Amino acid sequence: MTIGLRRSALYMPASNLRAIEKARSLPCDVVIFDLEDAVAPEAKEAARANAVAAVRDGGFGDRELVIRVNALGTPWAIDDLAAAAESGAHAVLAPKVGDAETVRAYHEALGKAPAGTGFWAMIEAARAIFRLDTIAEAMAARPGCFVLGTNDLAKEMGAALTVERTPFLGMMALAVAAAKGHGLAILDGVYNAFEDDAGLERQCAEAKAYGFDGKTLIHPRQIEGANRRFSPSEAEIAWAEAAVAGFAAPENAGKGAIRVGGEMVERLHLAQAERILSVSGNALG
Repeated sequence: MTIGLRRSALYMPASNLRAIEKARSLPCDVVIFDLEDAVAPEAKEAARANAVAAVRDGGFGDRELVIRVNALGTPWAIDDLAAAAESGAHAVLAPKVGDAETVRAYHEALGKAPAGTGFWAMIEAARAIFRLDTIAEAMAARPGCFVLGTNDLAKEMGAALTVERTPFLGMMALAVAAAKGHGLAILDGVYNAFEDDAGLERQCAEAKAYGFDGKTLIHPRQIEGANRRFSPSEAEIAWAEAAVAGFAAPENAGKGAIRVGGEMVERLHLAQAERILSVSGNALG
């Protein structure tokens, strides 16, 4: 599978068979089968079996399938990781990643997973914020992605998790810089008020402006808003088309900068324009 968009990544409790079945028809880009927070201790083993069976049975189309395991040190982690490694899931999402040593421990536990199986790290511990670069660097062995865990960060810090997320904006920028600096994707944290469409749209717009690739979600009704906000706007598409056409024009051959509309666009922006058109094409597809 060629990995496409990650605008919307929906958490699904793997203990809920009805939710898993529904996910096969939902328009999210990513399905995350959750074995951790959304699953009670007595349901952990059944949830693990459900997640593996769902991945193997298929029927999810082009959706990227990810299994969130329980953290190392819990009674379920080793069995979770062993099952996820051989499940055929596109990636494994690890909670409580606070340093590079933890990344290496997860990689060792995933030793039997195919080389193309991704490793996604939950950035949800306060101590991780000061180790973002080394965490990202340690993730180079597998296709990687940061997933921001704002609920856990807020709990640990004692900070207010409002729509504006003022206490977390600096951390968001640092996480994006670390992820993109090491070639990783990055997804924004969840928005808990799943009936507040305006609040979700505000957070999605903010996250897109910061450079996030998409947003993790807790309810299907949030999918449409995330998909729309993380898809290029008409204005972005028009700019990208003009930039690509401008640099392709014979009279601009060899130029490092050209005028597009009312601004100067350098050749380094050409890749950005091409990516916008690529994302737009995938979104329409």
